[in-house]
Amino acid sequence: MNNKFRFGALALALSLFCSTTLNAEVKLPAFFSNGMVIQQQTNASFWGTSSPNKKLTIVTSWSKKKYTVDVDGTGKWKIALATPTAGGPYSISFNDGKQTLLQDVLVGEVWLCSGQSNMEMPMKGYKNQPVDNSNMDILKSANSQIRLFTVGHNSVIDVQNDVKGDWKAASPESVKEFSATAYYYGRLLQQMLNVPVGLICSSWGGSCVEAWMDKEMLKGFPEIKIPKSPEDIVEKNRTPTTLYQGMIAPLVGYTIKGAIWYQGESNYDRYQSYTDLFSTMINLWRARWNQGNFPFYFCQIAPYDYSIITPAGKEVINSAYLREAQSKVEWKVENTGMAVLLDAGLKEGIHPRKKQIAGERLALQALVKTYKINGVTADGPVYKEMAVQNDTVVLSFDRTQMWVAAPKGDLQNFKVAGADKKFYPAKAWIVRSKVYVKSDEVKKPVAVRYAFENYVDGDLYGTEGLPVSSFRTDNW
Repeated sequence: MNNKFRFGALALALSLFCSTTLNAEVKLPAFFSNGMVIQQQTNASFWGTSSPNKKLTIVTSWSKKKYTVDVDGTGKWKIALATPTAGGPYSISFNDGKQTLLQDVLVGEVWLCSGQSNMEMPMKGYKNQPVDNSNMDILKSANSQIRLFTVGHNSVIDVQNDVKGDWKAASPESVKEFSATAYYYGRLLQQMLNVPVGLICSSWGGSCVEAWMDKEMLKGFPEIKIPKSPEDIVEKNRTPTTLYQGMIAPLVGYTIKGAIWYQGESNYDRYQSYTDLFSTMINLWRARWNQGNFPFYFCQIAPYDYSIITPAGKEVINSAYLREAQSKVEWKVENTGMAVLLDAGLKEGIHPRKKQIAGERLALQALVKTYKINGVTADGPVYKEMAVQNDTVVLSFDRTQMWVAAPKGDLQNFKVAGADKKFYPAKAWIVRSKVYVKSDEVKKPVAVRYAFENYVDGDLYGTEGLPVSSFRTDNW
C-alpha cells in the first residue's frame, strides 16, 4: 500500500469518525435550554434530534432516574419525563455518546402567552406610549423564580421545528423587554402560589386571529384565503396561518398549564366571524397539544376611539360588537374565562397604559378557576335579562352574589330605545342587584345598551370591584 493510498484511507477514516462524533451531539429546540421551567407533577414532553438509530440516555437530577429512548432513522426522538412538585434548580442530562446538559432548570407552572400588540407591548412601553408605573416595577422585578421566554417573530408558509429565543430569569434588564401583560400575570401567580413560573410569550403586534390558526383550523371558513407560497405573505402579521406555522407549531407539545390571550383589535371590522374563529382556534390548539382542555383565559379588548365615520357622518361601532363576540366565547368554550377591561381603555391610544390591570385580571381567572383559591372573585356581573315596567327597564344580572355597584358615581353609559330603534341617553340607578333604566325620550322602551361604544369608561361594577362588560339587550 503506497503512502498516498494510506494517507487517503486515514483521511477518510478521520472524516467518518468526526462526522459520527458531530452527529452524536443531541440537539434540542431553543425552549429546551438552560434556565427553563417545566410543568410540575406531570409527564413533561421533550424532543430533539441525535444520531439516527441510536439509543439516547436521559437522567433527571430530581429523581436520578435513567430514561432510554430510541432515536429513529431520521434522527428524531421524543420522550415524556415525570416531574416532581415545584422546586429546583435541577439539571437534565442527554447522552448518546456525547453529553448535553441542561442546567438551572426549575419545576413549576408554565403558561403560554399569545396575541397581538397589547400582549406584545413590553414593560418599557412603546415610544410615546408608556405602561403605568413600569419604571418602578422594572426596578423591583429581580426574581429568579420567574423565567421569561420571548418567541422571535416568524411568518412562514411551512411548519417550523424551532423558534428563536432563550430563557431569562426576571431582572430589570429582562423584564424591561418582556410583555407587560404577561409579566404582571406571572408576577401575581408567583406571589400567590410561591412556586416557579415560566412564561412563554409568542405574540406579534397588529396580528389577526386568522394568522394564529393553521389550514385545518380555517377549513370551516372558506372566505379566508390561505397562502400557497411565500409570495402570498403580503402582510407578515396578518396573513392567515403564517404565525401559527412559525411561532406556535414549534411549541406544540411543550407541556404547559394553560394559555392567556390578548388579541382582537385587528379583527374589529370582522366581528361577525370572531366568535367562531376564536372558539375554533382554542379548541384546535388544545387538540394539537393533546393534553386535554387546558385553561385558556383571555382579555376582552379595551375601549378605544377607532374614529370610523361613514359618508353619512355616522360612527361605526365595530369594536363594541367585537367585545360582544369575545364575551360569547367564555360561554361557548369550556374552561375559558374573560378579563373585562371596560374601565382600562384609552380614548386616543389603542395600547392602554393599565397593563397591570390586564395581567392581574387574567391572573384572577387562573387563581380562582385553575388553582382553586377560595374567597376571591374572578368575574364581574354579566347581563341576564330585562323586564319593562311602564316607561322603565329593569335589568337583571348573573354573578351578583354581592349585587352591583357604581363606585364612580352616577351611571353615565346607558341608552334606551323604543320600537323605532333610536337610542337615547338614559338615567340609570341601582336597586340591590338590579339596574333601572329610563329616558324621557322613550315612553315605551324596547331595548337597552350599556357602554356599547368604541370608547367608554365603564362605570358599572360588581361589588368586588370587577367591571361589567358592555352589552345590549337587542339583536339589531
